[in-house]
Amino acid sequence: MKKANAREIALMILNEVYNKGAYANIALAAEIVKQNLSDQDRRFVTELVYGTVKKGAVLDWILAKYLTRSLEKLPPVIRNILRMGIYQIIGMDKVPVSAACNQAVELAKKYGHPGTVKFVNAVLRSAVRMPEKAAYPDPETQPVKYLALKYYHPEWLIERWLRRMSYAETVDLCEANNQTPPLSIRTNTLKITRPELLGILASEGVEAEASDIAPEGIVCYSYPALGRLQSLQQGLFQVQDESSMLVGHVLRPVPGELIIDACGAPGGKSTHIAALMQNKGKVLSIDIHEHKLNLTRANALRLGIGIIETMAGDAAALHLKYKNQADRVLVDAPCSGIGVIRRKPDSRWRKNPDIIRGLPELQLSILKSAAECVKPGGVLVYSTCTTEPEENTAVIESFLHERQDYSPEDTGEYFPLKCLGMIQLW
Repeated sequence: MKKANAREIALMILNEVYNKGAYANIALAAEIVKQNLSDQDRRFVTELVYGTVKKGAVLDWILAKYLTRSLEKLPPVIRNILRMGIYQIIGMDKVPVSAACNQAVELAKKYGHPGTVKFVNAVLRSAVRMPEKAAYPDPETQPVKYLALKYYHPEWLIERWLRRMSYAETVDLCEANNQTPPLSIRTNTLKITRPELLGILASEGVEAEASDIAPEGIVCYSYPALGRLQSLQQGLFQVQDESSMLVGHVLRPVPGELIIDACGAPGGKSTHIAALMQNKGKVLSIDIHEHKLNLTRANALRLGIGIIETMAGDAAALHLKYKNQADRVLVDAPCSGIGVIRRKPDSRWRKNPDIIRGLPELQLSILKSAAECVKPGGVLVYSTCTTEPEENTAVIESFLHERQDYSPEDTGEYFPLKCLGMIQLW
C-alpha cells in the first residue's frame, strides 16, 4: 500500500476532529506516532492541522462565498479537503496556491468522485481568482463581526471581551491566542538540575533555553517528536506550561506535609508539588474521572515519585472525608478553559456562553468543600485556566464573603509584582 503523504495524513486527522469529535492535539499526536514522520513532514502536518482547526468557522464563512450549495450538504471528507485547501491559500504563504489546489484535487480523486473533483477544483480556483468576494466587513460599522473573522474567534467571545476591554486590548488578546506557542517543560528536580537537562536536550536535538518565569521551566523552540526523546522516557522532565508551574510555587508546599490536589488529573501540578516536597510527605491527587487518574499514576511512575496517592471522587464532597486534615489544598478548578485557547486551537469553536453561566456555582462548591479540609493556619489556593471574571474574581469574592476566617495572602516571589490575594496572567 502506498504511504500517505503529509496532506493526506492531515486530512485523516481533520476527519477525526470534525467527523468524530476528537481533540486536535490528541489526534495529531497519535497520528504522528503512528506514521513515523520526518521532522519536516511533522511540522507541515502540525501547521496544516492546527491552522485549519484554528480558523475553523472562518474558513467555512469564506468557502460559503464561493459555493453554490450549503457546505453542510457536502460529504464530510470533501468539506475537510476544502477547508484544508482554503487554509493553505489564505494562511500558508510558503505554499504555492497551485500546489494547494492541485493537491486538494488529488485528494478529491481518492476520496470522492469525478463530480466532486471538478467541484473542489472550481471552488478553490475561484477563491484564488476572486479574493474580494470574501472581504471582511467594515470594522467601523461591524466591529464584532470584523474581529471575529479577522482573528478567528467566535462572535460571542468577541462581544464579551469588548464589553470589558478596549478594542485594542481585545485585538491584543486575539493575536496572542493565535500565536503558535513554544513547548514548555518542567525539569524533574528529583532527578536532575535544569542546567544538566538543558545539556541533555541539546544533545537530543532540542533548541531550548531556561524559562524566565519558572525556576524549573525550560522553553523549547525546536525539537524532534517528543516520543523519541530518551530524556522524556527517563522521567527527566514533564510537559507543563510556565503559568501552571507558578501555581505550585504559590502553594509553597513543604516536605513532610499532607497536600490535597482537589482536581488533580492528569497530574502536572500534583507531580510538581511532590517534587517541591522532595518526594517527602503525601500528595492526595483527586479527580472525578478515574481514567484521567491513570495518567497521573503513569506520570508519577515515570518521574520517580512515590508520595502521590490517587483517588477518584467528587471534589465538592472532599470535606466529608478530609475535614481539617490537609496542610495545604490546591483547587485547580474545572473551568471554561478560555485562557488556554492558544494551546488548544480547536477549543474556541467548542465553547458557548452557557459554559460560563454554569461553572461558577460548581467552582464555588468545590472551593468551599476544599476550605473545610485545610488545617487551621493552612493554605488554600484557587487557580483556573480561564480569563473570565465570573470564574475567577467573582468566585473568590463570594468565597471570602462567606468564609471571613480566610484572608488573601501574597502570591510569592515568582511574579513580577507582589499581588495580594489574586493575580490574572494574560
